[in-house]
Amino acid sequence: MKKVIISMKKEIPIKAKEKNMTHYIDGFVLPIPQNHLSEYKRVAETVAEIWKEHGALDYCEYVGEDLKLEGTRSFPELLDAQEDEAIVFGWVVFESREARDLANKRVAADPRMTDLIASLINPSRMVFDAKRMAYGGFHPLVQSNNSKVK
Repeated sequence: MKKVIISMKKEIPIKAKEKNMTHYIDGFVLPIPQNHLSEYKRVAETVAEIWKEHGALDYCEYVGEDLKLEGTRSFPELLDAQEDEAIVFGWVVFESREARDLANKRVAADPRMTDLIASLINPSRMVFDAKRMAYGGFHPLVQSNNSKVK
């Protein structure tokens, strides 16, 4: 087996390095009314725990702050966001596409999700509108980080 020299003291097999590239993510971006952001955060924190119970390795959601870059299309523009809406960008990391597909089935069948989502999609005060969310599953193309190899 070929080896990659990481330092003068440490070598790791190429297959071990390639294994780091096997993760699969679901990514999403959505608008949330600013005045409902704390409620959405509370639900998202619980949803994150449910996803991890069903196989997610990591669950992250971030709120947009610096969303305009001259010459590019912005997330607010893409989502047709209003002035009073925050942009939430998130992703869920899985070991593989297969693990993601299984987790999606399990989460969809989890009765806790019904109650959590119901509070966000009440037509009288819509917090979350799935029709305005962009979503997709992604396999790795490039992964680079500052983690030290042990």
